[in-house]
Amino acid sequence: MSTVVIMGSQWGDEGKGKIVDYLAEQADGVVRYQGGSNAGHTVVVDGVSYKLQLLPSGILYKGRLCIIGNGVVIDPAHLIKEIKGMQEKGIDTSSLKISNRAHIVFPWHRVQDELEEERKGDNKIGTTKNGIGPCYMDKNARIGIRMCDLMDSEDFPAALRQIFDYKTQYLKESYGYEGLNFEEILKNYQGYADFLRSFVTDTSEELNDAIDAGKKIVFEGAQATLLDLDHGTYPYVTSSHPIAGGACIGSGIGPRKINKVVGVVKAYTTRVGSGPFPTELDNEIGEFLREEGHEYGTVTGRARRCGWLDAMVVRYAGRVSGMDYLAITRLDILDKLEKIRMCVGYTANGKPVKGMPASLKELAAVEPIYEDFDGWQTATSEVRKYEDLPEQAKVYLERFAEVVGVPIGIVSVGPGREQTMVITSPFI
Repeated sequence: MSTVVIMGSQWGDEGKGKIVDYLAEQADGVVRYQGGSNAGHTVVVDGVSYKLQLLPSGILYKGRLCIIGNGVVIDPAHLIKEIKGMQEKGIDTSSLKISNRAHIVFPWHRVQDELEEERKGDNKIGTTKNGIGPCYMDKNARIGIRMCDLMDSEDFPAALRQIFDYKTQYLKESYGYEGLNFEEILKNYQGYADFLRSFVTDTSEELNDAIDAGKKIVFEGAQATLLDLDHGTYPYVTSSHPIAGGACIGSGIGPRKINKVVGVVKAYTTRVGSGPFPTELDNEIGEFLREEGHEYGTVTGRARRCGWLDAMVVRYAGRVSGMDYLAITRLDILDKLEKIRMCVGYTANGKPVKGMPASLKELAAVEPIYEDFDGWQTATSEVRKYEDLPEQAKVYLERFAEVVGVPIGIVSVGPGREQTMVITSPFI
């Protein structure tokens, strides 16, 4: 048995998809365990970009078991579009399995998401408006519709009518919205059911059988630790659990079946949406990182906020998820900088801050403690062995690992599979 959780260690957009894609070559299966179409991975293979939002990154390897777990909320229209897009590019999607316990995103979820963000005005969360949060709300309120319900041709219309009536009344009373058509939604979702039926199954059973048979499985998280519903910068978080513990709940396996946890870390820090960001650079260096790194959202196209690498954020992520290794991505984006800074601690009112403040007020008030490093000012994108990296790059990376307290297992210097250096394989 060899299982690895790949999770984000900052505010997302760390390059998890690239790391999962790379490890999928050695794996027998890839499992997406939380989130929805609000997450996006871009994987580059032979110069071709594949933008994945619901499909596990392992889909690009023929024959790999690819599971969308019960912890994911699924917009069927979006998923079908993504499947067809892959098929048009010659990708075999026959190994895809969708949990019959996964909850479904409906039009009223997207409407509520958008109207609620508008209502909040300057206090908005900064969602993708894809209906993910409202779908998780219904799931927790125990009024959601799952894949198994969608597959039940006999009972689905009545189940849909019940929630439709409730939701239309809610949207009218709360937002003054009237614009949903039951017959149109029923017809569309019955069509989605017909397309997806062959993919839907009890993925927990298939996954546990595969693990028990000694298969190598990669668990793929969306978003990241500081966006976790419990452990992130609440309320500027997502509606699920990207941390390693979420892999068990979101896929239906026990915690003893997780062998390794790899935290993916961008060599600098970015975040999308509102909320405190201690190392944010609202200057020409921040703009340089944004443009050099093409830091614009895969799903929304929104410009990402950029800043120096924050070791305190990643140290916190390591503690919450029990990380075994770090996978550092986008090191090459720093190649041109003459000087580089790293946050190695926080102070508040002149006193050291222990851990990660839960209060946003307290987090917004911290002062980063920086260490300065000489830049290497040479291209790293062609380097293929860790020992061949510029000396200053290794100094930067090794100091980061020291502060975080987690060793580096992988370093990436570009989007291609070949631009990946493995120091320690997470597979045992």
